[in-house]
Amino acid sequence: MRGYAFLLLLLAAIWGASFMFIKIAVDELAPTATMLLRLAFSSIPLVALVVAKLGARRAWSELRAVTRAAIILGVVNTALPFTLIAWGETRIDSGVAAIGNGSMPIFVAILAFRFRTSERATGSRLFGVLLGLVGVAVLTGVNPKGGWAGVAGTLAVVAASLSYAVGTLYTQGILQDIRNDVLAAASITWGAILLFPLGAIQAPSHFPSWGPIAAVLALALLGTVAGQLLYFRLIYAYGSARASLVVYLLPVTALFYGALLLGESITASAILGLVLILTGTALGSGVLRLPRRAAVAAAP
Repeated sequence: MRGYAFLLLLLAAIWGASFMFIKIAVDELAPTATMLLRLAFSSIPLVALVVAKLGARRAWSELRAVTRAAIILGVVNTALPFTLIAWGETRIDSGVAAIGNGSMPIFVAILAFRFRTSERATGSRLFGVLLGLVGVAVLTGVNPKGGWAGVAGTLAVVAASLSYAVGTLYTQGILQDIRNDVLAAASITWGAILLFPLGAIQAPSHFPSWGPIAAVLALALLGTVAGQLLYFRLIYAYGSARASLVVYLLPVTALFYGALLLGESITASAILGLVLILTGTALGSGVLRLPRRAAVAAAP
């Protein structure tokens, strides 16, 4: 479990910063254009990594072999949720977006009852998932900022979480037979291809400033290239339910970045939410277990 905790915390640190970078980028770029650039910039090093490992001929063969899976994941795990989160962040702040994304593990748990019985959360793990959601609610103060626009933005992020849950369960079912780096490269590339029409139409008429460009590059190289490889590794090694618990830590890392880099204050409700989220993550992943009641001896 030590390796699991390290990968989970590392991924949370990377993806928590992604919400901040998205917020910077969408100040000047449309959500679709932002995510098209993110996917395009990240597909190049991912494909290059596969070619360097396998050689050009074998890499091309394996990338073609996963086309169907890559198209599915290109929709449900990249293009659609990326765009929904970016659109949501045009109406809500990055911290609220990170908090809304915390609903993903509950969707994994719900979908697992129908589609993947081995990932069903029961007992202390189910309690951990629910406790984490309580922490998310406490952290956000239940009501999103911005009135109806804030509600719409938050719902867009929640819809993205559902899409991620579908992609997570689907990925676990195929990773036993597919290299995780090949799948990451192919799905990101197809995500860029599928998002190209909308992204191109909404591209800015002028060259954006360096701030959004730097944010998009950070999203591509850290949030997508490093993040996707780490996430697929978590799914492969520890299962989709435990991998999905990373989103519980994203509000924590987002708060940290906000306080350290943006001068945002941390409230008492944020601290309480932090404790609940971390406890829920530990229970949901199986790192921490609730003590069982001792069996009552039967009467003679």
